[in-house]
Amino acid sequence: MKFGEHFLDELKARVRVSDVVGKHVKLKRQGREMAGLSPFTNEKTPSFFVNDEKGFYHCFSSGKHGDSISFLMEVEGLSFPEAVERVASMAGMEMPKADPEAEKRAEANKRTISWIEQAQGFFEKSLQRDMGKEARAYLKTRGLTGEDCKRFGIGYAPDRFDALRGELTQAGAGLDKLVEAGLLIKPDDPSKTPWDRFRHRIMFPISDPRGRLIAFGGRALKKDEKAKYLNSPETNLFHKGKLLYRYPEARKALHAPGVGARGLIVAEGYMDVIALAKAGFAHSVAPLGTALTEEQLALLWRAGPEPILCFDGDKAGLRAAFRSVERALPLLTPGQTLRFALLPDGQDPDDLIREKGPSAMGEVLERSVPLVDMLWRREVEAERLDTPEAKAGLKDRIFAALREIKHTGVQEQYKTALLAKFDAEFGRPQWKPNAKIKPQAFKQKASQAQIKKMQAGSLHAAREKRIIGAILEWPNMLEQVDQTLFGLEFHTLECVKLQNSLLNYWQDTISVDKRALHAHIEEDGLGAVLKNFKRDRNLVVSGFGGVDAEYKLRIRTWLAEALALEGNTRGARARKDTRGRVADTIRSENTDALQRLMRSSREERNS
Repeated sequence: MKFGEHFLDELKARVRVSDVVGKHVKLKRQGREMAGLSPFTNEKTPSFFVNDEKGFYHCFSSGKHGDSISFLMEVEGLSFPEAVERVASMAGMEMPKADPEAEKRAEANKRTISWIEQAQGFFEKSLQRDMGKEARAYLKTRGLTGEDCKRFGIGYAPDRFDALRGELTQAGAGLDKLVEAGLLIKPDDPSKTPWDRFRHRIMFPISDPRGRLIAFGGRALKKDEKAKYLNSPETNLFHKGKLLYRYPEARKALHAPGVGARGLIVAEGYMDVIALAKAGFAHSVAPLGTALTEEQLALLWRAGPEPILCFDGDKAGLRAAFRSVERALPLLTPGQTLRFALLPDGQDPDDLIREKGPSAMGEVLERSVPLVDMLWRREVEAERLDTPEAKAGLKDRIFAALREIKHTGVQEQYKTALLAKFDAEFGRPQWKPNAKIKPQAFKQKASQAQIKKMQAGSLHAAREKRIIGAILEWPNMLEQVDQTLFGLEFHTLECVKLQNSLLNYWQDTISVDKRALHAHIEEDGLGAVLKNFKRDRNLVVSGFGGVDAEYKLRIRTWLAEALALEGNTRGARARKDTRGRVADTIRSENTDALQRLMRSSREERNS
């Protein structure tokens, strides 16, 4: 039974090699690998290693090497289909059913690949003939020798409409098959004969992840050619959004001893990849004339967890980098991210290497920044940040980007990192960033004067409790009301203590995880206080619109409560009517105005 490439790749992605090997060998982690005693020989010192990141096992004592499927074939004597079925069962995947039509398609694809391989041979020979003189001269200006052309399979398509057609039809190829392979163009007029798709172009072979030659990219030699680069058309075999130039070679190079890189290098074009490979960065690839797709990102992460995307440092390069950020955010997991390397303005890897050598390129790669930094740069450079409104807009953009990240754990880490950057750049004006509130501060705040105020009236105490209770119930409100909350003056001792505990938590974590917040409060010795607030949870939820209330409604209700609380402070009577009218007409569009009014109240009170 034959299995499709997609099925086997999905199988290996779902089940780690250690999951299979671990049922037969006791493994112990050693750095990135796991080690154990060989199941193939009788040894006392471990020489058997498993690398989940690279998807293989290797036994130094026996020399055996393979993946999870070959391991079962070796250890349990299973046939290939039986081993695939065993791993599929572990992955929870159904075995594909026999498909006679699929087998026919596979056979047809083999014949198509055969003609493409013969076309490759023709292009390579044409480059060395007299007709390829201009192409050789151009390649020489790009620093490529004859040996380089052989290494990278570079060829030349003659400046004729029937050169390749004549070569392959003489070898027995049918015109329809050559059209299917993307080598010929079929004219609209059925009376005319198909002609060569690639003419007077330098040819670059394109392989699929299995290493099968399936398409070409052609670079025009004529300066006035409409399409400088021309790829094969979409065929049964070739889908440019799912492939990367030189991916099989780059993946092999990445896993070679001594490379030490955590991912592939992604450049923008064929010549960049070739220049990088010549300079010692053979683990380099390029998309085929398009922005990176989800499928291409999946290929990159299949090779390594942290590929580096190289872009020109000019505005166009930055825009391309920002598009890659947008595409990658929903796909991030703890095991897959991106880094970004920006080259000097106006240069690509080929230019930089020819001008300053491989070491200069190595320095650019060393200075690559993680995706979170490129995301921050994207949001900061979206507009001038010279007003409070612009800074608020930056924070809104940060939270919008965070919502694009699907993995909860990664999203939380990005939130912590980005908000820390925001605070470091623009500050948190209501408190000192690293100021810890010591236990004695509770005693200082809970002075005799405050104790008298605590007893002033149950209405005031209930309002304070609702304000704090809402934050305990919906910690995500802190993202909007943190500065207001920590600027309020509470009189109820329980609320004073919880306000300080919330402040310490928010300073340290910038996190809105409810369970973590409550655990922090209990660690502060306020478990009994928290329990008391939880008893009134239903009253709080009801007072803020119920469990199904919209987020904006809760924010407006909370701000109204905070405004009313401010109305009871010293010196506020003169503004009571104004604030009352604002509180009665709170809408989503005047929330900012309300918070400005409250800040003004505090400033006047403290002056």
